[in-house]
Amino acid sequence: MTPPPTNKRWTRVRGMATRLATGAHDANRHPTSVAMARRVRRALPGDPGFGDPLSAAGRDGAGTVARIAGRLFDERPTATREVTLGGLQLWQALRERAGRGDGDREVTIVFTDLVGFSNWAMRAGDEEALRLLREVASATEPEVVAHRGTVVKRLGDGMMAVFPSPRLALDAVAACLENVARLEVGGWRPRLRVGVHTGHPRRIGGDYLGTDVNIAARLGEKAGAGEILISESTRAGLDPDRVATRPKRTFRLGGVKGVPEDVAVHIASPR
Repeated sequence: MTPPPTNKRWTRVRGMATRLATGAHDANRHPTSVAMARRVRRALPGDPGFGDPLSAAGRDGAGTVARIAGRLFDERPTATREVTLGGLQLWQALRERAGRGDGDREVTIVFTDLVGFSNWAMRAGDEEALRLLREVASATEPEVVAHRGTVVKRLGDGMMAVFPSPRLALDAVAACLENVARLEVGGWRPRLRVGVHTGHPRRIGGDYLGTDVNIAARLGEKAGAGEILISESTRAGLDPDRVATRPKRTFRLGGVKGVPEDVAVHIASPR
């Protein structure tokens, strides 16, 4: 029969276990271990920055797990954290390749804005301004959903939305313009302006970033009351029998920060 361990033996065992745990802890936090884990992440498919507040803001499974995982680690970088996020990064990339994520999919981006809203709101007051914004939301957001679009975010008196095709986007914004034109609050009839561009923006969490988003936003800013400005890439995806277009020759978007010089701009008029 094996004799029971003595206190000295237990002390040695505990000491060895403590040293191993301390060594593992130190290795996990060592800059070299963290750097190696990050190099592995950069070699993996997907977004090597996955796990930051932007990329983990989405409602997909990987984003949700990343938010939970973030609570399990302290703020100091560790190899364990990088390995965990690397696995989630790979999961997200595989979902996109299987068609369950957005990835580099082409979308049509829409920005809307109420012309003259700020000046009117200063005169009308907060209560009337809030009432108008609610009525505008009721007049526009259901049209986005009905045309298979998604409201990405609300921007004060406007919104950003994305659609799977130029046709669906133009059908939606045409309905939005008509609905908003029927509104009247405090004696003021709001007018909507719209910018539309088709491209491949980078999806980060629940938002979209990149040059294509900048182009759509600038088109929205440059549009006049009741006007829909579209880029050439959007025009190319439209049926000319359903949407009439003509060049907007009074200006070009080139020269605006974040927007290429060669973006051709058109006025769209759904028939």
